[in-house]
This record gives sequence, C-alpha cells and structure tokens, in this order.
Amino acid sequence: MAMDLNRRLAKARTSLVLDHPFIGTLALNMPMSLSEDRPTAWTNGKWVKFNPKFIADLCDEQLKFLVAHEVFHPMFEHMYRLNGRNHRKWNQAGDYVINQLLTDEKIGKFIKGGLLDKNIYDAGGGTTDGIYKILPDPEGGDGPIGGTGDDLEEAEGSPAEIEEAIAETKVRVAQAAQAAKMAGKLSQNLQRLIGDILQPKVDWKDVLRRFVTKAKTDERSFARPNRRFVTQGMYLPARSGETLGEFCVALDCSGSIGDQTLNEFAAELRAIHSDGAPTKLHVIYFHHEVCKHEVFMPDEPIGKLESPGTGGTAFSPIFRFMEEQDINPVATVVLTDLYCADFGDTPAFPVLWVSNGADKAPWGEIVKM
Repeated sequence: MAMDLNRRLAKARTSLVLDHPFIGTLALNMPMSLSEDRPTAWTNGKWVKFNPKFIADLCDEQLKFLVAHEVFHPMFEHMYRLNGRNHRKWNQAGDYVINQLLTDEKIGKFIKGGLLDKNIYDAGGGTTDGIYKILPDPEGGDGPIGGTGDDLEEAEGSPAEIEEAIAETKVRVAQAAQAAKMAGKLSQNLQRLIGDILQPKVDWKDVLRRFVTKAKTDERSFARPNRRFVTQGMYLPARSGETLGEFCVALDCSGSIGDQTLNEFAAELRAIHSDGAPTKLHVIYFHHEVCKHEVFMPDEPIGKLESPGTGGTAFSPIFRFMEEQDINPVATVVLTDLYCADFGDTPAFPVLWVSNGADKAPWGEIVKM
C-alpha cells in the first residue's frame, strides 16, 4: 500500500509540474513522506507528511489539491508568522486563503469538508491576517479544523534560523515563478500574489506584535545589563520567566500625532497590556521634554490616551527620564513622526520606532504606520 501511495504522490507532483509549473516546482523541492502521526496531512515548511489512510480515499485530483495546499502554507510563511496567535484560528484563516486560491486557479479538486467560503475570503481582504481578525475564537482547542485538519506545525529554531528559512522560501518562490513564466503558465492572479510575497507590504501592527513577542522571553541576556549594577562594574542579565517584564511606550506630543493615529495606536497598546501582561507598563508623553508619565499594572485598565500639549521634538529626554526614574524596560516603543535630530545615545534595550513620517533613525527598528 505504501509503495502505491508514494507512486500516487509522485504522480500528483508530476501532474502539477506539467499543468501548474509554479506550484509544481515548489512541490518538487519539498520532501514528502507517509506518517500516521496526524489524521490527515501537515507541514512545518521543510517537509510535508501525509496520513496514508486519509490519502488512500482521495481521488487523483483531490490528492493533487492536497499536495498543492500543503506547499502553499510555507509559501505564505504560515508556520513562521504565528507570533503568539491562536494556532487553530490561524490555521483556519490560512486554509480559507489557500483553498480559495486553489479553487480559483482550478488546481486539483477541492476536498469536501474543507474550509472554503468566498464571503469570508473577501471580508478578510484575501489575506490570512485579515481573515484571522474576523474569525470567531474557536471553542476548545482540540476540535477539527476542517478539510486537512490541523496541518500546520509551528517552525522551531532561533530567530536567525527562522529568518534564514523564510529567505530560502522566498528564493524557491522566485525560482518557481521564473520556471512558470518560461513555460507560459503563470496567471495574472498568481503573478500578483507572488509579487506580494516577495515584496510584502508591512503591517505595522504585525511588526509591533513580533517586537513584543521577542521581548517576552524566559531568559534575558547580557545585551540588556541592569543599569543598577553597571556603575559597580557588574554586568548582570535579568531573568523574567515567561512574563513580558517592564515595558515602555513613549508618545510624541509635538503635534505630529493626531487623534486618529493616537486612537489606533491606543488599541494596540491595550492589546500589549492584556496579551503581553507586562509587569509594569510605562506610558511616557513627550515633545522637547517629558511632560507626563503614567504607569499601568497588569490589572489596571488603560483609558483614553490624551496628549497633554505640544512643543518641539527631542528623543533624548525620554531615555534620560527613564534612567533618572530607574525604569529598566525589556523594550521600548516610540510613536512619532521621526522628524528630529536629537536621538541621544543608544539605550541598552531594544527600541521600535512606529513612525507616521520619516523612515530613518540612527539606531533601533523602524516601521511605517
């Protein structure tokens, strides 16, 4: 039986190469094997595994659909972009995207029971992130996802290893696209999709979420020595367990941040407070100097953010204030237009500039709003 199923998998990949060379080329470069560890099929981005009992009942066109479906998951970086999201709902959102695309491209035959709904696809903007936001939270964690079931295994490895895996995936996508173009079999829809994958539009909210997730760690390193001991010549790392630790947010009150931008950012700030659960959340309002400082404990709600006034812009007072007040955060986010030359010295903790203006800073990570 196993030999026959392996032949059928090989046939499905060959058929994809001939009829849909883009996805077929990707499938040829993805190791595939049989396993009964899960009920249907699943992938971690490096390989795909199929339950022999599940695929034995599929016709050839359904098997072709399934092979393509599993290869699409790493193309969309689904296993690399969970970032603390609900695994089951994220898998569902990804399946809605993939199944719609495969159906529109007429690749194989849709497997009955899978997640396919054009209304949901359109309402979510045709993206996994968009659909995830509109899907209800699943009840219980072990119920069936639909179609191929739980077919997404979160990638393991250090951040550098994951970035390398993502880069390798993009190279394979570019090579597969070139092969399909040369064969004259690359639809406009797939060309647009590939362009979005290779040159994605960055959502600042996703970047902020990843930034917070990185700060939430079970082991602090010497990259962020505790300032209390530096004056004694002692460079000691801090341990924070699985909590976020103290987190700082600085809001530019120089007049460059309007009410709409502030309200949008406030929603994400509340998400940091509720989901990240920092031991302390510092909110610092500033222009050419610090003009207001609020502290929120884990059980304190964050109300409306209101700018206390306007002035010029200087960033160095933020970090000077933090040092004077002995605020030692795991990371800091600054909401600003970045039109300023006074950045001060590089702090000993990561900084994310969320900018609605310029896109350059001498240090820190920048994301455009």
